[in-house]
Amino acid sequence: MRDGPLVRRARAGRRDVARRQGLLRWRGRGVAWVPPLFLLVAIAVADYHTIGEFRMISWIVLVPGIAAALCGVWGTALFAVVSLVTYVVADSAWPHEYRAGRGDFVLVALGGILAVLACAIRVRDERRALHMGDVTDTIRRTVLRPLPPGWGGLDHAGVYLTADAHARVGGDFYDIQPGPHGTRVLVGDVQGKGLGAVEAAAALLGTFREAAYHEPDLATVAERLETRMIRHRGHTVALGRSDGDRFSTAVLLAFPDDERQAVDVLLFGHEPPLAVGPGGVRTLPAGAGLPLGCRDLAPGPPESRRWRVAGDETLLLVTDGVTETRDAAGAFYPLADEVSRAVAEDPGIAEPACLVAFVRDGTLRHGGGRLADDTTVFAVRRRPVRHAAGGPGGEAPEGGRLRS
Repeated sequence: MRDGPLVRRARAGRRDVARRQGLLRWRGRGVAWVPPLFLLVAIAVADYHTIGEFRMISWIVLVPGIAAALCGVWGTALFAVVSLVTYVVADSAWPHEYRAGRGDFVLVALGGILAVLACAIRVRDERRALHMGDVTDTIRRTVLRPLPPGWGGLDHAGVYLTADAHARVGGDFYDIQPGPHGTRVLVGDVQGKGLGAVEAAAALLGTFREAAYHEPDLATVAERLETRMIRHRGHTVALGRSDGDRFSTAVLLAFPDDERQAVDVLLFGHEPPLAVGPGGVRTLPAGAGLPLGCRDLAPGPPESRRWRVAGDETLLLVTDGVTETRDAAGAFYPLADEVSRAVAEDPGIAEPACLVAFVRDGTLRHGGGRLADDTTVFAVRRRPVRHAAGGPGGEAPEGGRLRS
């Protein structure tokens, strides 16, 4: 997503704050005062050893400026005062004909005042950057809520990378919703970028979390998502915005409670999931449904398909940030081939966390470290019965306890 210049500057400021705090600490203690103090002493000593025709004491005006970039307001004010006192003492030690005089005194005093003002502005902007970073983190947690380990009886792992290095959330989304009718999983990609894409993703996720819990039929969940996308577009049009044609691709999975080695797949113009296991990689296609928000082009919900999935197979779901990544020659990232080769060499790659890390690294490597679009890699598989998670939709062996 792309934000305004204030948000981008605030986020860049927050990174600068964190970087500065890391660089200016030694053994857990702040050492921001060391550079300006060293410069102060160096200038005073150099001035003492220079000849009368070449005085360096006026260079002490640099000290408050350095302090303004590294220290707090009170620290900068202290260096401004110390610099002025040092100037007076050092200049008074010379014969009258070699003294720098009142002109440089005014320069040092004015430089100290300006340094304090600049430091106050810098500190204010840093605090604003930290606040904006907190707001961004809150938005990210709202759209992509943290998923507890084993949530809904599934082992899962996910990674989300934004094409904009300054952003932390965009139009990609994913979630797991356990409920009385089994556990449902949704992964999708809203068309476009910016806050409008984030709003649409949040609207779809909110509907999914309610419908996936309450509705027994997966087709009804799909219908609710389609209706929500259309309603959201109508709302944006009523506001006079230009994104009234926005749509979203998505893949909807359902893990039924009555059949542990089965998964229902329903696609909305999205890449089908890959079943990755020690035996290899296979695609789990379903009916060719249109993206959410495009139902008027082909009325009727897309058809779901049930697939049998072994206990050691992981379902891999990605957005087009992975499949459309190109290398220097313009070739797309061969996801299925790369995963097949990796699993053949090391079956442990099929573990959700390992699989997600492998695809993430492969995508970045194939694209030369650059992403043309937001990228989501999400992997899920049922937990073994002895490790099933608690919460709605979780399972436990007879006599065992539900664990979250």
